[in-house]
Amino acid sequence: MWSRRSFLSNVVLSSAATLLSAPAVASSWPSQRIKFIVPFGPGGSADVVARYVAKGLEQKLGETIIIENRTGASGTIGAATVARSKPDGYTLLVISNTITADETLRTNRPYKLMQDLQAVALFNVAYNTLVVPPSSPFKNISELIAAAKKNPGKLNYATSGVGSVYHIIGETFRSAAGIKVQHIPFRSSDQARTAVLSGSVDYMFDAIPTMLESIRGNSVRALATTGPQRDPLLPDVPAVSETIPGFVGTIWIGLLAPAGTPKTIIERLNEETNHIIDSKESLAWQSKLGFHPTIKTVAEFEQFLRHEIEQQRKWIIAANIPIE
Repeated sequence: MWSRRSFLSNVVLSSAATLLSAPAVASSWPSQRIKFIVPFGPGGSADVVARYVAKGLEQKLGETIIIENRTGASGTIGAATVARSKPDGYTLLVISNTITADETLRTNRPYKLMQDLQAVALFNVAYNTLVVPPSSPFKNISELIAAAKKNPGKLNYATSGVGSVYHIIGETFRSAAGIKVQHIPFRSSDQARTAVLSGSVDYMFDAIPTMLESIRGNSVRALATTGPQRDPLLPDVPAVSETIPGFVGTIWIGLLAPAGTPKTIIERLNEETNHIIDSKESLAWQSKLGFHPTIKTVAEFEQFLRHEIEQQRKWIIAANIPIE
């Protein structure tokens, strides 16, 4: 039978071992392959950027990085997986501003962003475009708005799911334009794109980097973009703000880790990622696609996340988007 003294001694030794394990893990990191969980389907902006950054990090860290697309519930399934993962730097989350919207929209999510996940690095910011099928009768955004007002509830738009960044933009647009339209959520952005390409939905908002080639190939028609002014890659396409003053809709992509991941690992990931994002090759690649590389320290990215949570909450409430 253990004495009180031996019991306390074991507690102290166990606690000391726990404290020592984090530095030990950090000093040997990385020593095995790393996993990027992307909670969206293949081919979307988050997936494309994740693969680009992963390739660069593999060269800098000397370890393989695999991409796992774990879709569902507008990112919360993948985010929950990472939040529950061991905080050792081997399971990371690539996410968009969908995750900050979820803080308001999904009250039953199995994690809290600023409690269970940790900021690592911001990759970039991009703007979106409102596109319609090539067979659409709408030649500009004013025609679409006029038709929606004339026939309330008849038009519909596709997104990658309830709570996705495209859903927030779509509902904010609906509210700002004063129209009534139907939201058609799909499981992934890829499915939503297929719907608009086939003409089975009336329109959708999508990231310019993802939709650019389809616009140039006339597979879809761009009616507007969501930046503060016209996008240099689509100079002939008006900004929504030309019709609805002040309207801006962004999408950002960044990297998170489970809370409790050693600070040295977080800082190294931030430093190496920023070097990749800010490289001459990356700047050219991202500019060509419509991404705007954005460099932030860990602390700056954390502050950015907190601001995004509050901004998204305001938009969600203003657009009267249902909260689960």
